[in-house]
Amino acid sequence: MRHILSLGNNKTEMKHLHVHSHHHDVTHPVNGRFIFCVALNSLYVICEAAAGFRYGSMALLSDAGHNLGDVFSLLLVLLSFWLVGLKGNSRFSYGYKKSSVLISLVNAVILLVTVGAIILESFHRLQSAQQVHGQMMSWIAGLGIIINGLTAWLLMKDKDKDLNVKGAFLHMLADTLVSLGVVFSGIAISIWGCAWLDPMVSIVIAVVILFSTFKLLKESLCLVLDGVPESVDKQKIIEHISGLAEIEGWHHLHIWPVSTTENAATLHVVLKDISRMSDIKKQLKRCFAEHGVSQCTIEFETTDDTCDDLSCCTTDKIDRK
Repeated sequence: MRHILSLGNNKTEMKHLHVHSHHHDVTHPVNGRFIFCVALNSLYVICEAAAGFRYGSMALLSDAGHNLGDVFSLLLVLLSFWLVGLKGNSRFSYGYKKSSVLISLVNAVILLVTVGAIILESFHRLQSAQQVHGQMMSWIAGLGIIINGLTAWLLMKDKDKDLNVKGAFLHMLADTLVSLGVVFSGIAISIWGCAWLDPMVSIVIAVVILFSTFKLLKESLCLVLDGVPESVDKQKIIEHISGLAEIEGWHHLHIWPVSTTENAATLHVVLKDISRMSDIKKQLKRCFAEHGVSQCTIEFETTDDTCDDLSCCTTDKIDRK
């Protein structure tokens, strides 16, 4: 006889699960901080691009292009927050939470395209370097340090709660460092008149952006493919399951992201004594919750049951892989 944990056995349990799901919701800094950051960075992009065209600075233009990508990325993050908040329906039972994962991937791709454009134009400028206004470069970039630094500080509080917020924070932090580099290159150009330094700084900007984007791209691809999120320590969950004396064995452990902030899991457990199902269920749910998995479906079996898919099972009493 196979015993399955039902999420709706009675009204009490349904009420408990309803409250439990809200406990794991993430409050995003949407209304205040994000909208303010979008407006602030949009204004800076306009100023930086105008100065870049006026004084012929590739470093300013390339940084303005990247900052424009950041503004678009911030808007996409706002869109993801709105989509995550929509309720599920008969076709999309999880709602549109997965869109937050897709948007994190789109943001990473946008940054990679921006990097490619900056590098190509910078190498072109190196072949025919043009004299630029170093002092103006420094003033505009100095303003960028303030704008980008303030934006990064506003996002820092929630960077560990959402992959999209973390990505936006890393972009702003990288931009702050890049603006600092442009300030020094502008000073150097004013003193020594080395025009080649402007496109070289652009290449450095591209490299900084590339390194800050790589981890975001890697993690986003993992989540899109329903890989185990980096925030979840699967090995510790396995150790906890295997350490319960009441469990004879287990299989079908799958952990995947529902969104950039919520994770789900399934697990089949073979019990020595099926009467212990309720206690074991509570322990397992607590374990999953402590490791960042807010939704889990657990199926309980007896030693007489057999798994239909032998490819995911082992013959060992306890699977420690």
